[in-house]
Amino acid sequence: MKHHIERSKLRDIFLASRPKFLMASAAPVLVGSCLGYAVTGSFNPGLFVLASLAIMALHAGANIVNDFYDHLSQNDWLNENPTPFSGGRRFIQKGILSPKATLLEGLIALIIGSIIGLVIVVITQSLFILILGLVGLAGGFFYTARPIQLGYRSVGELVIFLLFGVLPVYASYYLQAKAIDFNPLLPGSLVGILIFLVILINEFPDREADARVNKKTLVVRLGVPASAWVYRAALAASFIVAVAMLVRRPTFFPGVLYFLTLPVAWVALKSVNRRDLLKPGQLRASQLTVLLHSAGSLALAVGFVITGLRASAA
Repeated sequence: MKHHIERSKLRDIFLASRPKFLMASAAPVLVGSCLGYAVTGSFNPGLFVLASLAIMALHAGANIVNDFYDHLSQNDWLNENPTPFSGGRRFIQKGILSPKATLLEGLIALIIGSIIGLVIVVITQSLFILILGLVGLAGGFFYTARPIQLGYRSVGELVIFLLFGVLPVYASYYLQAKAIDFNPLLPGSLVGILIFLVILINEFPDREADARVNKKTLVVRLGVPASAWVYRAALAASFIVAVAMLVRRPTFFPGVLYFLTLPVAWVALKSVNRRDLLKPGQLRASQLTVLLHSAGSLALAVGFVITGLRASAA
């Protein structure tokens, strides 16, 4: 009986990290690592695995810590429209985990991610990686942690664009290519736009609770109609970036393959309308946006692999 309770507790701790969404942090590492292979023709699987584990642990810790601080602000308690994609894991609200245990488990996950990150720094002897790691750790923790609360101050979307797009693509590219250059700029920006869209679309169901606790997300700031247009503009921008990627050899095939996501993007665009966005329980826009993020990131990674293979065969 005791072992069953312990297994159940471990399961709750694992689920509190929202494991289904940890691929959002692994995706930029995959893209950046494959870009490194495309440019250099070589690939270090050990560094790729360590980088993936580090960022996923930091992401898991940030998710759990965010639940604790959204509990303190009453944000998750006031949310009457939680979805599988928004509104937090709600383990505190359901009595599954205590607030203290939630914070402790979040900090432990952040520590694990930091230790793995330090191993990478020791292996690479890179100040650049250390700086990016510290930025990621601080950004993840202070997204909702007091007193900074980045997600409450109208900069949360930009922070996510950087922490789950540009910066991890740059870092993982550097681990493979040992170079700081402009190669990751466009792919990193594209991945950043995709995760920005995920964050933005999931702010619509939370808008009323966010407004009540003065959490100034884009949707709270701009309102539903204007935020829907921001979504459309950002989605269009992702394809403009893909067109720009066609100009250079390392990014040509990823740019081409990204256009395979057009059908998903078109359906997602149609789902972003006032009627559906205001309808409780309507998940279609969120589901399609998450799918677009996954498909788009995979398309970029496959494109870079093709580039690397062609270069090796030449």
